[in-house]
Amino acid sequence: MASTNQFEIEATVRHDIGKGASRRLRREEKVPGVIYGGGQPTVSLTFEHNKMMKSLSNEAFYSHILTLKTGADSEHVILKDVQRHPFKPRLLHMDFQRVRADEKLHMHIPLHFIGGAEAPGVKQAGGLISHILSDVEVVCLPGNLPEHIEIDLSAMELNDIIHLSDLKLPKGVELVALQQQDNDQPVASLHLPRVEEEPVVEEATDEEATAPSDVPASAQRGDEEAESEDSDHKDKKK
Repeated sequence: MASTNQFEIEATVRHDIGKGASRRLRREEKVPGVIYGGGQPTVSLTFEHNKMMKSLSNEAFYSHILTLKTGADSEHVILKDVQRHPFKPRLLHMDFQRVRADEKLHMHIPLHFIGGAEAPGVKQAGGLISHILSDVEVVCLPGNLPEHIEIDLSAMELNDIIHLSDLKLPKGVELVALQQQDNDQPVASLHLPRVEEEPVVEEATDEEATAPSDVPASAQRGDEEAESEDSDHKDKKK
């Protein structure tokens, strides 16, 4: 099912650009950004930081066609890039691309896995399912853009693998990876859980068990030599 325009975001056009201007905006709890494409010039924008953080917490925000409002004007866009602070919960910059009805989009769409608990390889054979990919890149017209792609795992047997070519795609949607030769990647697999072998501890032999472990070997050799000399001395007396 194609995504709907259920997200509206507000922005202000900015004319003060550069690193210094961006730092000032961030101190004011705002996020610098741009909008480009659609045969129109690139425009610099400003967004409210906290509002954008809230929008980005919704998975669908990344794969939907959005309505961007700048004053009385509005246009359809998609999110193309988000730059975040390396360790603080801060947004640094956002890129949006204009959407045209007759122009195909390249978008990363999340995968939703269903039916894994009912798979025979899980219920009967005790296997585990590994999700190898979490999203895929698709190409399609805006009107065909799906919110997500659903993958039914309920028929998987032990050692089964689902590849990109096995996915059921909505009408008008193609996978970018399959447009490239020999790139039919695995998406999910069902396998037995790995059992890690415990390290084998060798038991001591009878000789090792009776040997005085707290006496140095050199001392033991010295005692043996002393006993040998003592024995020779007694033989000489005889």
